[in-house]
Amino acid sequence: MSDPSTLPQLSAGGAAVITGGASGIGLACARRFAQMGLSVVLADLPGPALDTAAHELAEAFGAGRVLAVATDVADPDALDHLRDETLKRYEHVAVLMNNAGIGLNPGGCWKNPDQWRTLMEVNLWGAINGVQAFAPAMIEAGRPAFIINTGSKQGITTPPGNAAYNVSKAGLKAYTEALQHELRNTEGCRISAHLLIPGFTFTGITRAKEKPPGAWTGEQVADFMLQSLARGDFYILCPDNDVTRATDEKRMLWAAQDIIENRPALSRWHPDYAEAFARFMSE
Repeated sequence: MSDPSTLPQLSAGGAAVITGGASGIGLACARRFAQMGLSVVLADLPGPALDTAAHELAEAFGAGRVLAVATDVADPDALDHLRDETLKRYEHVAVLMNNAGIGLNPGGCWKNPDQWRTLMEVNLWGAINGVQAFAPAMIEAGRPAFIINTGSKQGITTPPGNAAYNVSKAGLKAYTEALQHELRNTEGCRISAHLLIPGFTFTGITRAKEKPPGAWTGEQVADFMLQSLARGDFYILCPDNDVTRATDEKRMLWAAQDIIENRPALSRWHPDYAEAFARFMSE
């Protein structure tokens, strides 16, 4: 098994900038990066969660290695401010983790357009704003670095129930794929992009008071992510306590075959294909 601590991106100091860093997966990743010797920049909405997270990390790793910047990722100017504050304090950015996201559900494809826009501004444009603010300086620095965007399995299999969330994460998948292609074809660039695809994870978005048995913790996601980075994975596809990788792979394959087989959209949930899908999953 590869050792994440030997990765040049994570072993040469620098800072890990994490949006949505005050809780959940973002805070768990901040802890892991700090344990590996990176300074951490927590970007989140202002409030007690951000203050508490920053205090906790400063107590554990030293105040000089922790910076909290109140940030609304939907505002491009706020991401520019985050970049400027980061580079005032730290020499370079080793990790940009565009992790901020919301689980807003507008309720349908033609309902609540304002909620649709809010969700897109955070889940999709928040990551795009982060890349556009940070990538030029990261490339110019000439150092090895990671850009990690937090996606979702719902952006791949697009299950019924929250079309807006699915669209935001499907867009982020396409954007991150394009980003990685562009980075690897930029002369002198030592940055790679990666798509983190968590499984069922106990975070604020789950809206549960206690961790469900089937859910992973943020720390489990962070550890899996680091091992995947050490292997050089672009798609960091996380299992959880209920769903194995093999199950995820078959569900994703069925979704892709809807196009190839000319089946109805989202045939996995179409009554005429229920038996065929069950057979496919059991094979």
